[in-house]
Amino acid sequence: MTDLDNFTPPPHPKNITLDGERVRLEPLNADQHAKPLFKAKTQDGGAENWTYLPYGPFETLADYIDWLRTIETLEDPCFFTIIRKSDDRPVGIASYLRISPDDGSIEVGHIHFSPLLQRTTEATEAMYLMMQWAFDAGYRRYEWKCNAKNAKSRAAAERLGLSYEGVFRQATISKGQNRDTAWFAAIDKEWPALKQAFTTYLYKITYQPGGAPKLSLRELTKPLLYKQDDLDFI
Repeated sequence: MTDLDNFTPPPHPKNITLDGERVRLEPLNADQHAKPLFKAKTQDGGAENWTYLPYGPFETLADYIDWLRTIETLEDPCFFTIIRKSDDRPVGIASYLRISPDDGSIEVGHIHFSPLLQRTTEATEAMYLMMQWAFDAGYRRYEWKCNAKNAKSRAAAERLGLSYEGVFRQATISKGQNRDTAWFAAIDKEWPALKQAFTTYLYKITYQPGGAPKLSLRELTKPLLYKQDDLDFI
């Protein structure tokens, strides 16, 4: 949307719940979610998943609970727990941040998936639900940013249909290290085609023996990208 005559600032996402076929995203609650999240997250047996986040890893449940208590009431970032509906188990967290209703811009980030959620259709649906809410609510721009060295995050952004917009050099310092930040985004006029790609992949595609989809999400979203990642600064 570049013609702003009919633009109305969209609502803030605080306290919303997003309900899909496979997952439910509900406001982070340390009392309810800390123990199962900590158990799920420690199954990978290492700290690799925390490398590019500005916090963690957390050695003890008490440390993790303390951290969750500091973020659960924040409005920006606004954190959610991802619940796997097949067993009602918390398996990851994600947030909206840089929430600017007046500009119609919102970012997804602070994503941390446990091994139970990584590389699953549940994870894809969680990301779809967050993007769907943002555009349906009236946001014009949906952002994804990551450490430029984080090749997996950059690939994930493109798989989800977010177009590469460049690298902010020496943007921040994280855990004592320089961080160049890669930017990705989708805008509202791109959403109808992206939504069709997501719904086709999640709810309409048939699967091969063994569980692999006959068509990948990347195959559906790649033609829709405004610009592809040049993998600079990795």
